[in-house]
Amino acid sequence: MPTDPATVIYNLLQKDPSIIAAAVIQGRDNILYSTDNWDISPDVAKVISSWSSLNAPFIIISGVKYSVLQCTSERMVATSIRGEGHIIGAKDEEHKILIYLEPDGEPMGATMDTSRAISELSSKRAYVGTNTQFSGSGVAPVAGKSIDPQLKGEIQSFLEWIKDGEGLSGYINYYLQQNNAHIISELSKIYNELRQIFGV
Repeated sequence: MPTDPATVIYNLLQKDPSIIAAAVIQGRDNILYSTDNWDISPDVAKVISSWSSLNAPFIIISGVKYSVLQCTSERMVATSIRGEGHIIGAKDEEHKILIYLEPDGEPMGATMDTSRAISELSSKRAYVGTNTQFSGSGVAPVAGKSIDPQLKGEIQSFLEWIKDGEGLSGYINYYLQQNNAHIISELSKIYNELRQIFGV
């Protein structure tokens, strides 16, 4: 059963305190729920239209211009080059969630959290209920060990994001162009860790 929009947004804000505001939209401009501190009603139709085009270079909300870093049929990530924060969106066939992330927030983490939140709104029933009991293990053994299906799903989502030309590479190119020493340093550490994990 889907969770109501207010609860979904409340849980999202609790999970990531750097999310300052959020809204749930149905259709092109029907705002089902919005936090009290964010009125996107004058801009929502144009933002959703830009998102649907999949090739908009920027969006404008409350007079602030955000450069679009990633835009797919399921998610959108845009950032203010003047350091005024980030806009992140996730959508499915029924709903869209837009969030406003503070300038120091972590867009990648917020994108994953927002994508998870959109699934809580879906009215489509899972093919297996969450309380369904299995006689055997619900987790497939791999090389003698079990892999959590939710963890595997997150890794598959991460892999799709890496493959997406406007995903990981878009972020890396953006921060390289901005000459952001902190991000470049952290990316270097992650790169070295990945090489150690895979032995390359």
